[in-house]
Amino acid sequence: MPKNISIAIKIEAILYLKGKPLSLSEIAEYAGCDRSTAEEGIIELMDNYARRDSALEVVETSDGYSLQVRSDFHDLVQTLIPVELGVGALRTLAAIALHSPILQTDLINLRGSGVYQHVPELVELGFVRKRRDSDSRSYSLQVTPKFHQYFQIDQLPQIFPTPENEQQLELEL
Repeated sequence: MPKNISIAIKIEAILYLKGKPLSLSEIAEYAGCDRSTAEEGIIELMDNYARRDSALEVVETSDGYSLQVRSDFHDLVQTLIPVELGVGALRTLAAIALHSPILQTDLINLRGSGVYQHVPELVELGFVRKRRDSDSRSYSLQVTPKFHQYFQIDQLPQIFPTPENEQQLELEL
């Protein structure tokens, strides 16, 4: 890499390539500099983006610094970029869909404690409805029409035996 590239431009490339918030320490490590130089570079980069008419901005969040599309373009992002779920959240969503409705406690037994992070994300995205179950202290979870529309699924197969579909299976036999 040419030696005359400023630290701000190097940090810009790092934030773009990593695509997630990075702490100042991580930025300094990737940039091969100390924390104060990385901080100066971040400040310069943030100032550069603030001065230009750009769709991008560098922001500081609780997770670190990131390069992102300005909030003015949120509607455009929602239109052009499909929802991106992590593997864990996607597996949790699949479990909810296959067992819908399912109690959150049963889902935790099935998928583990990661469910506590996945369910709020899935509810916020509109894929899952969460309601207090009247028969227990848990929540009842089920997929929403948005789930069916987004994943273009008309009807999910019942592949896991439940008392209801076991009785139906017996009647069919």
